[in-house]
Amino acid sequence: MEPTDISTPGTFHRVIDCQWACPAHTPVPEYIRLIAAGRHADAYMVNWVSNVFPGILGRTCDRPCEPACRRGRVEENNGPGSMRGKPQPVAICRLKRVAADHKGDVRPRMPRPPPEGNGHRVACVGAGPSSLTVARDLAPLGYAVTVFEADPKPGGFMRTQVPRFRLPEEVIDEETGYILDMGVEFVGGTRIDSMRSLLARGYDAVFVGSGAPRGRDLDLPGRRECAASIHVGLDWLANVYFGHVTRIGRRGLVLGGGNTARDCCRSARRLGGEDVRVVVRSGFDEMKASPWEKEDAMHEGIPILDYRVPKAFEHASGRLTGMRFERVRAEYDAGGRRRLVPTGEPDDVIPCDEVLVAVGQENAFPWIERDLGIGFDERGMPVVDGTTHQSTLPHVLFGGDAAFGPKNIIWAVAHGHAAAISIARLLSGRDPRERPAPSASLESQKMGIHEWRYDNAVSHDERFAVPWSEAAKKLDSMRVEVELGFDAATAWKETQRCLNCDVQTVFTRDKCIECDACVDICPTDCITFTANGDEADLRTRLTAPALNLDQPLYVSGPLKTLRVMVKDEDVCLHCGLCAERCPTGAWDMQKFLLLEAHAGAGRTVAGEALA
Repeated sequence: MEPTDISTPGTFHRVIDCQWACPAHTPVPEYIRLIAAGRHADAYMVNWVSNVFPGILGRTCDRPCEPACRRGRVEENNGPGSMRGKPQPVAICRLKRVAADHKGDVRPRMPRPPPEGNGHRVACVGAGPSSLTVARDLAPLGYAVTVFEADPKPGGFMRTQVPRFRLPEEVIDEETGYILDMGVEFVGGTRIDSMRSLLARGYDAVFVGSGAPRGRDLDLPGRRECAASIHVGLDWLANVYFGHVTRIGRRGLVLGGGNTARDCCRSARRLGGEDVRVVVRSGFDEMKASPWEKEDAMHEGIPILDYRVPKAFEHASGRLTGMRFERVRAEYDAGGRRRLVPTGEPDDVIPCDEVLVAVGQENAFPWIERDLGIGFDERGMPVVDGTTHQSTLPHVLFGGDAAFGPKNIIWAVAHGHAAAISIARLLSGRDPRERPAPSASLESQKMGIHEWRYDNAVSHDERFAVPWSEAAKKLDSMRVEVELGFDAATAWKETQRCLNCDVQTVFTRDKCIECDACVDICPTDCITFTANGDEADLRTRLTAPALNLDQPLYVSGPLKTLRVMVKDEDVCLHCGLCAERCPTGAWDMQKFLLLEAHAGAGRTVAGEALA
């Protein structure tokens, strides 16, 4: 293998699994250390630069960082905070909320637009996370940004489809307010019904972040006869938010395996549903909902019935009485493709008074005329460049669910950052395909022979559970927040579980005397000195075979014996014992910090936060 080039930002970025997995590339270990130091405002600003909505995401994020967390790979955890006895990652998402809850007043640290604008006008359609991110990035650069929203307040689906017991409205108001306070013009209660008319207003660029506003329905026998008792989940949640729905029948069925279905069933329990059940086509472990979403629903007494395919709505005298389901099982072909086949058991009829259908979302663009030069594919989705987010009409861009279909808030934020870069480059006469590089730094943490600027002790604590509100356990209020968040003491303990994966073990071959002291002391046997070879062969000849092919090996150049140092980055604890044991200083602990390039003025704020 060729020696690892650590001067390439992607090399050590890959090692920080949580940051690598985050669509917005939030520097997770950095903000966790700031929380541990009690610097909550700094931790908040580090988050804010990357993901824009720390308080919102600290409660609702889909947490792609946590399954990637190294802690979940190197420990066995069957403690009370575990999910089904699996090894547990650091509670990254809930620590984000800690920074938001304890930050104090950060308004003076927010960027401000220049006194005079740059003469460019940008329109954003929809006030969800992707559009607001575009506005956040462009407004400090002098762009005149106008955000159009059909609802009276900004936030999009964050406000209307996420229940208040998960996300208090004051958190949405605060974090959308930071953006509007930058001079962004918000036009609420205004639905854009013609792209042609919008383009005629002379905007230099238009960003479409209108989400996937239409929930899928089920056209089954009995649907029309029972229409009054069957509701599309997305519409129903919005009606709950606006106060149009305040009660539900005693027996409720929710169809769907995603997070929207979880919000529906938990809301139904709070609106009077005494017997609420969730029914899914797939197996329990194959559901799209996050594991914690499933557990929260079951914790509230909501059973999840799997492998049932809906066949019909049962009714009598024009009234819904139940639903009929076919029992199925999963079969897999040689390529791993799944199909559901009937088990031959009798149909399952489940009595119910109301049904909430949450089986997916669809995009709808009837307001975009098809003769404007904006291309659409066979599914009715706009043809969007995956890098620049431009449509086939270059100054019209798409992001969030409107671009590539339903995902989640953090993906929408990442799309907003990318689109803002494209808009800024496009309107300044540069090529949007030429993307600015991230900033990266590598700095030694050495303070003494065996002292570092970070706490390198590996905590043996199990993951700490977030406490629930006693009032919320009554399930009688839509507005009582369920999770209380960590208190300061518990938050500090949880920060100590972080393995500081951004503090890299940097090897200098010219200093190495091949004494193998680092090999002897490594607690995970991740360091090996051996003859070089191709990667497949080398992975099998290490002290502990490196089995995770997704994580590259760290390989040195030839040493004096012509061997090479090989480190399995997959299981390294970043504990620093190799550097402490090395008699020549061939190993050093160096903090790698990567900040993604943005179009907005957030870079200055990040620098202040990290000082």
